[in-house]
Amino acid sequence: MQTTRTAEFTPETPLILGMMRLHDHPRLTQPARLADWISARLDEGLTVFDHADIYGGGECERLFGAALRASPGLAAKIRVVTKTGIVPASQDRSRWQVKHYRAEAEYLESAINKALASLAMEQIDTFLIHRPDPLMHAGDVARVLEAAVSAGKIRQIGVSNFLPEQWRWLARNTELPLVCNQSQLSLAHTDALFDGTLEAHLTDGVRWLAWSPLGGGRLADRIPADVLDQAREETGLDETGLAIAWLRQIPCTPVPVLGSMNPERIHSALQGAQSLIPRPLWFRLLESVRKSAVA
Repeated sequence: MQTTRTAEFTPETPLILGMMRLHDHPRLTQPARLADWISARLDEGLTVFDHADIYGGGECERLFGAALRASPGLAAKIRVVTKTGIVPASQDRSRWQVKHYRAEAEYLESAINKALASLAMEQIDTFLIHRPDPLMHAGDVARVLEAAVSAGKIRQIGVSNFLPEQWRWLARNTELPLVCNQSQLSLAHTDALFDGTLEAHLTDGVRWLAWSPLGGGRLADRIPADVLDQAREETGLDETGLAIAWLRQIPCTPVPVLGSMNPERIHSALQGAQSLIPRPLWFRLLESVRKSAVA
């Protein structure tokens, strides 16, 4: 099997800023204001932004690109992760109107070109297949991705929501390393820590990009108030910071893909990413959310 290299996903970043909800922020739909927001994140040391072609029906990539056009030179300071391969039912132009996956060579080639145009960038840093497609012909897909890397359209490739044997099959069919897998991981979603998925990331050198790292923003409701108060007192972190610190302490150091665009929430998450919590507290938080003791 082609072994991937974690080191390819560098320079290191404590957080990735998810753009899925960009179109829900009317103020930030104005190019100059969004450019200012991006610049403020750069000042915090956050340089990686996560997109997908289905976010906002394509509107999020377009809005982001408009901001980059409004601020020449900004694009050279950032890195963009984007994804393709999901067709929502509302965008299915066939008679069936069904959500489906399209990890097809021609579809991926078109998606790469469209993303470059929408984002107003000369190169996408990391391009992901958004979901495993049971109809995917891995060899054909690999050739398209290899050609895009060779042409400088994308720098590196990865996957999203893949299980280990799914990413390994793609890896066997390409000379390119798969540098990351973006999948769900948080205090509220921990099964992958106990079923061998964590160890597969470590074994194969696939960096874990963790989406929904705050468990949908409802973790404070699932942790007993006394535990949360004591944890805050001991660490100085709020619930956002605690959730991120908990995540970053996992051996493969998952990189949280934060869905919030609120500067205060981002600041709290950044504090958590730079903090180390005591091991007993790590397990106490785990038990609190799972509602059961560690076996």
